[in-house]
Amino acid sequence: MGRYDFRPLRVHQTATQLLQTNRIRTPPPWYGVVATIPPTQAVVRTLPVEQHDRGSSASKAKAMKKPSKMFQPQKILHKEDALRRQFFGDHPWELARPRVVLENDGRDGQKWDWSRISQPDRILDGESVVQRQLWLLENVPDISPAEAYDRARHEFYALRYQEDVERRVAKEEALATGAYFGKSWLEVGMGLEDEMWETWKVWGLRESAAARQKRASAYTGLPDEGTKAELEGDPTVDSIVEELGQDANLVDIVGAPPAAP
Repeated sequence: MGRYDFRPLRVHQTATQLLQTNRIRTPPPWYGVVATIPPTQAVVRTLPVEQHDRGSSASKAKAMKKPSKMFQPQKILHKEDALRRQFFGDHPWELARPRVVLENDGRDGQKWDWSRISQPDRILDGESVVQRQLWLLENVPDISPAEAYDRARHEFYALRYQEDVERRVAKEEALATGAYFGKSWLEVGMGLEDEMWETWKVWGLRESAAARQKRASAYTGLPDEGTKAELEGDPTVDSIVEELGQDANLVDIVGAPPAAP
């Protein structure tokens, strides 16, 4: 078990000493609550009830074994967890849809009838598929989880297709009566992509022109701009230019190949 830590039992006493010595001037918000309901004095914790079926032999063997992490909270598992992982793993974009988590009285789930996937007071989403599949597993005899998942999934697809058709028809009716809609998200994205493409096109042309100039200067012996700037301030080069006269060229002095006679 290791060494016991009794510091949580003395937290109120420590706060009282800090207040008396003016280390802290105002009591913490939990000061009165801890004084009224102090931490437990028991250092022995009973084994919690494990959430598994005790009828199987594996469960009995596990129950007889003393857990090594007795003071850590157990994992809370529900039947819907595996169903949610399966559905949202196959349909990850359903998580991007906005969801309404507001309830009227906190007991809205008791009013829903999952014998059908569509509910009058609820938006169709991935949780509808999960609850519909769970209802099929609990109420339809001899149905496998895969069959229940396929059945709930196909009902979900049919309703989503119906919603898309209704939305498309409503847009066509609005356009026929003179409504005007802006660009769609796809058109906005394509416009941004075209703008970036034009920017990259200009940058690519500039870089390719600079590369061609660099290759041309390497073949003809033309110095680059940095070399020209260094030679123009060299006194030796200035004296050569004065001796050769006004017709002297910096390219000829650097060492360009002579012109053909």
